[in-house]
Amino acid sequence: AEDRSVSKPAMDVLITGVAGFVGAHLGRHLVDRGHRVSGTYIGEKPELDGVDLIEADLLDAARLSEVIEATTPEGIVHLAGLSHVGESWKRPDIYFRVNVLGSENLLRAAEGVRVVAASSAEVYGLVPEEEQPLTEDRVAAPTSPYGMSKAAMERVAAHYDATIVRSFNICGPGQAPIFALPAFAQQLRAIANGEQPPTIQVGNLSARRDFVHVDDAVAGFVTLLEQGHPGEVYNLGSGQAHSVEEALDELIRISGVLAAVEVDRARLRSVDVPLLVASTIPLSSLGWKAEKTLSEALEDLWDESAEHGPATG
Repeated sequence: AEDRSVSKPAMDVLITGVAGFVGAHLGRHLVDRGHRVSGTYIGEKPELDGVDLIEADLLDAARLSEVIEATTPEGIVHLAGLSHVGESWKRPDIYFRVNVLGSENLLRAAEGVRVVAASSAEVYGLVPEEEQPLTEDRVAAPTSPYGMSKAAMERVAAHYDATIVRSFNICGPGQAPIFALPAFAQQLRAIANGEQPPTIQVGNLSARRDFVHVDDAVAGFVTLLEQGHPGEVYNLGSGQAHSVEEALDELIRISGVLAAVEVDRARLRSVDVPLLVASTIPLSSLGWKAEKTLSEALEDLWDESAEHGPATG
């Protein structure tokens, strides 16, 4: 993500989940801005130049205390957790353990340190179109185990006076193909390479979402790290809704690949919220705004798909 604001004095920043989609972009961005960055990960060690990488599981409270003591961060961006709505129906117990109890472990260890905690627009649940864009004062009414786990995490984060970020659909290069848009890009690339018949397997295309480019999302997290108010909730979105079908059509146009579209019932969710679109007045009041389009995110995904091998998405 490019630097789009005046740099503040360098901070010692800890990112949980630095190996993840947003975490990796944020880590690189903060290093580029001159901050001293540490990051936790689990599993395979990521390649992130300039980031002090520390293996730590959210469910290991003692380890998290050691990490906080060793890194002495001035600010923490808490991104670690499980984040796939569909998968949460299969493993609700794990989602609650990681997203709620794991966050409690971190926040307790970090008490007294400024924390920006990543939540999700999924906490809003089913909201009539005439009552959107969604404002932060709306009562949470999540409809998926993932959304419920994030709503519970918010209650814990509020207790510790963390700044809470309700992210809408962040997209762009680096996103795992378990998510719809990178899965579409990989399937189109496989068709272009002759590795797959000219048919794309899809889930529900009618859902309308507020897609925000990962570069804009990173700029939002930095803004809140530097200027966000403790205990406040901020929506992070573009303020515009696009259907998944619109996104797919645009990606097909960008790719130039001719493909039929086929619904795969295995990709459909138990509950799929028809519309989520953000009001972003509190975040915008701090000087942030979404500057990149959905088309730019899709172009980046298409370009990135050329770097991968045969698709499985």
